Amino acid sequence: MKAILQRVISASVTVDKQVVSSIGKGILVLAAVAPGDTEKEVDALAAKVIKMKLWDDEETGGRWKHNVQDISGDVLCVSQFTLLANTKKGSKPDFHGAMGGEQAKELYQRFVSKVGEGYNPEKVKDGVFQAMMEVALINDGPVTFEMSVEPKPVEPKKSAELKKPAEAQKP
Repeated sequence: MKAILQRVISASVTVDKQVVSSIGKGILVLAAVAPGDTEKEVDALAAKVIKMKLWDDEETGGRWKHNVQDISGDVLCVSQFTLLANTKKGSKPDFHGAMGGEQAKELYQRFVSKVGEGYNPEKVKDGVFQAMMEVALINDGPVTFEMSVEPKPVEPKKSAELKKPAEAQKP
């Protein structure tokens, strides 16, 4: 799973000329689900989003000291499968790096839910999955980070026949 975090002064999502979500100071999260992603990756990325320290401590002057919870900020999550496009070959993006269909929707909705559970559901807003959206934002900084959590590769298990007992190895 991949996400782009942007620290914002405000952000909103409009669908069919209707504002469906808007936030004040906080973070805009553009998120995409990749093939192979599971609840484990979704939950891990949601936790990272909430904990990421994007604001300075104005009292001490310390840099990168506060996360969205510390400042009581808002979170706007927007699904954006194009984050996973492959653009290495030719001039047309290839979207096979993004999970499609109902499974992507379920995992994305879990992501939004987990961000809310880890923070405050009333402070977490969402766009409309698979809709053509207009996303407006006023960057703060700008401060933008790319984050990803990838499934760990599964080690192939050796079959029992390939393993030789210690006794069989002696001459």
